[in-house]
Amino acid sequence: MNLSDKEKELVIQVIKNNQPIPKEYIYKMHSDEEDVFLFWNGRKEDITNVALPFHHIEHIDEPRKEDTSGQTISMFDTKGRQKAGWHNKLIWGDNKLILSSLANGPLREEIEKEGGLKLVYIDPPFAVGADFSHTIELNGETAVKNQSVLEEIAYRDTWQKGISSYLKMIYERIRLIHNLLSNDGSIYVHCDWRVNGYLRLILDDVFGSNRFVNEIAWCTTGASRVEKNYPRKHDTILYYSKSENYTFNKDDIRIPYAEGSIDRANRNVVATGGMNFESIELNADGKVPEDFWVDIQLSDNKE
Repeated sequence: MNLSDKEKELVIQVIKNNQPIPKEYIYKMHSDEEDVFLFWNGRKEDITNVALPFHHIEHIDEPRKEDTSGQTISMFDTKGRQKAGWHNKLIWGDNKLILSSLANGPLREEIEKEGGLKLVYIDPPFAVGADFSHTIELNGETAVKNQSVLEEIAYRDTWQKGISSYLKMIYERIRLIHNLLSNDGSIYVHCDWRVNGYLRLILDDVFGSNRFVNEIAWCTTGASRVEKNYPRKHDTILYYSKSENYTFNKDDIRIPYAEGSIDRANRNVVATGGMNFESIELNADGKVPEDFWVDIQLSDNKE
């Protein structure tokens, strides 16, 4: 315990007076050789370790390929991928209990035989303070669905004890995911401005700050006119790896632009005085000619 005698007396006194212990003393009471300790009310180092069975509810194999032999066959292929191991499974339930059961149950061995979990993407609550379990409007009519207790929890993004209860919820789940990931695995965490700072610290705490790979800005809206602030126009995807030898499939992340999107973009640029970049002839090395930039600068000066 890194408290001086005077600080120890103060802590004893505040406890006797039924007063809260100053946070800086809480840190000193539990600190080790680390320079920084992430602390919040309700933080616990023990995590759930239950292993519950998964009850089979529905099974759908891939449709059988067309057979021209004339034989009578079933509609679905009984050798479908979903019958083998843990692949292609949609698991319904409390994600903390599911993660714990995957980590501590019989499926853990099957997962590790296949090389472990390589990639995890999560889209946790953003702490928006909203309850998404209300009624739904469809074709001008209002539909009301009475939800189960589990659904009421799953679709509510309200935290009675504030951000500390949110951190307690997400911390345990991140710990479980870290336990399940293979050494070359990665995690992508989707969030927005409300919690991205908190989640970044949680991920640093669990994975290590040196395992931060990148921060991806997912632009959700275009430019908009605002009077007192810049527009909040993007979500954040935090990208962390289990080790430095993580898998990154660079050829799989680029997809072609949607049909017509380049034409629309060029029309917008030209309409505002810009130039269609597809009409520029590049140098032999694939770069824009230097005199192009001179011409643009001169034309700007003339204006």
